[in-house]
Amino acid sequence: MLKINPSLTLCILLLTSQPLPASVESWRSQLNRERFVLSQAQASHFAQLALKCARKEYPNKIEHVLSDADQLRPPKSLHPAFYGCYDWHSSVHGHWLLARLLRLHPSLKEAQEIRETLNANLTPNNIEVENDYFKASGRQSFERPYGWAWLLKLHEELYSWNDTDAQRWFKTLQPLAETIIKMYMDFFEKQTYPIRVGTHFNSAFGLSFALDYANSVKSSDPERQQALNKLKERIVESSRRYYLSDINYPAALEPAGDDFLSGGLIEADLMRRALKPEEFRRWFHRFLPGIANGSPRSLLTPAIVSDRSDPKIVHLDGLNLSRAWCMRNIASSLPRTDPARRVFAQSANQHAGAALKYVASGNYEGEHWLASFAVYLLTTPDPDL
Repeated sequence: MLKINPSLTLCILLLTSQPLPASVESWRSQLNRERFVLSQAQASHFAQLALKCARKEYPNKIEHVLSDADQLRPPKSLHPAFYGCYDWHSSVHGHWLLARLLRLHPSLKEAQEIRETLNANLTPNNIEVENDYFKASGRQSFERPYGWAWLLKLHEELYSWNDTDAQRWFKTLQPLAETIIKMYMDFFEKQTYPIRVGTHFNSAFGLSFALDYANSVKSSDPERQQALNKLKERIVESSRRYYLSDINYPAALEPAGDDFLSGGLIEADLMRRALKPEEFRRWFHRFLPGIANGSPRSLLTPAIVSDRSDPKIVHLDGLNLSRAWCMRNIASSLPRTDPARRVFAQSANQHAGAALKYVASGNYEGEHWLASFAVYLLTTPDPDL
């Protein structure tokens, strides 16, 4: 059973407008004694946010290179599977959110609507159009690597779900996943330097989810399994080449004004996956040597979000959520006696508390994507910090 930290449960209950007990203090005491899971009501709330935009074509921010006038077409024509939810990558991780919630909570009141939505969008014809789009000339950088990473995360989620529909959707999505894997492999040959920004182009984020995929998905087809093994090998190799020599990361410069990822923490969360435990611990303390002493404060203090109707500024709510999952993951990889573990565990709860209550802000600029970040945080196995 997946568990979440009690402090995170408090935040998510506030977010979903669940009634609080008469005595908040007594409830807090109860939280200290129990472990919690994402409740059915909370899962329902997040599902509603994703369903709200899964088939909502407009507003839509398309990233589309035109080769001629005939390619000037509406979003649903260009991307019949992933046209909703403002942009392509948000649509993809919105589908991941729906699959994740239905797998964990199969009796959701939205279950039938979720299945109907996934059935309508994840069809062989729709995925063929999506796949052809990626293969067209001039599209080699489309959604690289953020959208690529979430497509593989969706495919991984379907693989892990023992459900007849899910296995059919997994097979339907297979050709597009294989195209993405090939694009990753081709890009490894070209990318000399990592991209360290806190937005969609961050290399470490793309490598992290792709490595999860390569570690989780297995195939009875020898050629496909060989491709998965090669993907894992190249991700680990590239991670070491890009980041192993990094020391004294300038974390005090974070955050930038439109970050939804921490360049430093996402990198460390990747290296947690790519290195053996003892090697990672040595690397981590060279990379962020001040964490054990609570430094820098700018990395450990939740970002301030001044305007949730601004599509760039609201990225900072996502930053607080992604920082929280990175800190918890990294802390769980450190020895219990390591003081950095405690610092990260406390900061993770602060970041989660600062963002979870604003996932449903009433502003589409954040609502079309933040629920995916919240669900990823809350349904990651509790590292028992």
